Amino acid sequence: MITYLKRGKDAAVRAQDNAKVRQTVEGILADIEKNGDSAVRKYSQNFDAWDPSSFRLSEQEIDAAVKSLSRGQIDDIKFAQKQIRNFAQIQRASMTDVEVETHPGVILGHKNIPVNAVGCYIPGGKYPLLAAAHMSVLTAKVAGVPRVVATAPPFQGSPHPAIVTAMHLAGADEILVLGGVQAVAAMALGTESIAAVDMLVGPGNMYVAEAKRQLFGRVGIDLFAGPTETLVIADESVDAEICAVDLLGQAEHGPTSPSVLLTNSEKLARETMAEIERQLTILPTADVARIAWADYGEVIVCDTYEEMLAVADELASEHVQVMTKDPDYFLNNMSNFGALFLGPRTNVAYGDKVIGTNHTLPTNKAARYTGGLWVGKFLKTCTYQRIITDQASAEIGEYCSRLSHMESFVGHGEQANIRVRRYGNQPDLPWYEPVALAKAAAN
Repeated sequence: MITYLKRGKDAAVRAQDNAKVRQTVEGILADIEKNGDSAVRKYSQNFDAWDPSSFRLSEQEIDAAVKSLSRGQIDDIKFAQKQIRNFAQIQRASMTDVEVETHPGVILGHKNIPVNAVGCYIPGGKYPLLAAAHMSVLTAKVAGVPRVVATAPPFQGSPHPAIVTAMHLAGADEILVLGGVQAVAAMALGTESIAAVDMLVGPGNMYVAEAKRQLFGRVGIDLFAGPTETLVIADESVDAEICAVDLLGQAEHGPTSPSVLLTNSEKLARETMAEIERQLTILPTADVARIAWADYGEVIVCDTYEEMLAVADELASEHVQVMTKDPDYFLNNMSNFGALFLGPRTNVAYGDKVIGTNHTLPTNKAARYTGGLWVGKFLKTCTYQRIITDQASAEIGEYCSRLSHMESFVGHGEQANIRVRRYGNQPDLPWYEPVALAKAAAN
């Protein structure tokens, strides 16, 4: 039996909130597409009180940001980037170009080609999420992207030096101090001062996520990564304190961030709910986490692992923290998740900041059909084909001609027939006479 001890906002209420966001974003995008830099500057002034002479940082400004950090801070950034770079390089090495003779005289292959220009959005208005620079800029560079534009909003009225340093050390070719919808719109649509990119990546608030959704098609995107989600799957092998910490640690992201406890122990569930209330009295970010927990937090009690698995796959959460006696049961059987964090020694914050996997992950049940950002997202796997013998061209041509005839594609059929005539020693084959009929007549 599945019991909900706590539920979040009704889906219909969430849908109303989303509709308001869509309408706001539509207006901003249309304005920026029409008016370019002037519209971008207007929204930057309105939303961030930010009106620099140029949104793009100069080399001198980047250098000053790096020099403002301590050696220890820079070393910590470099350590995190080393872990992320290493795993991205391993992933890139797993993606090989192929070329094979699939049929006598027929060569097929594919090449993994990097996207030419990528725009990376790094959230930073409330929290300076420098880790997002590692995850997007660095991963794009490992993939071989020639031009990477990185942008983050101002933090308390100026560029955040740690974010700028992370962007720079990750390999960004252009660094902007620009946030929100206006940032992703400027990169995707292009303005007088910002050349358009081919792809947008990176997490953001609901407005940034909606802007990416509306811009998809004009540019590529990594995935729909909206407000962060976390699911803690736990049994009595762990205690309420660690469950509460892992739930609130993600709820502090923002007031619309869902945190869900899924357990087969009602005792643990109730103790965790009480522990959350205790921790909210001492957590410095409780003003945000409390709203997220009140509006979007859930506590679900099941009888069995099998029920827990079914609920977890239905939720398709972005982050799934598994703290059970047998975490491998969920590793081996779950199919819908952004990333798994197995055992109490591991946690979502490690993945968010430093462990090496990418923290840009699918939300809003997108884990049903996609994984998160990784080096392969920046690569286009493009096929090519080559026929190297007359015999192969004529043989494939005969099949193609007959198949085209079944579909009534005259032009396709003639593309095949002209090669059958030239390379198959059938010079008298009439124009668009399907090879099948010609052979039948000959026999």
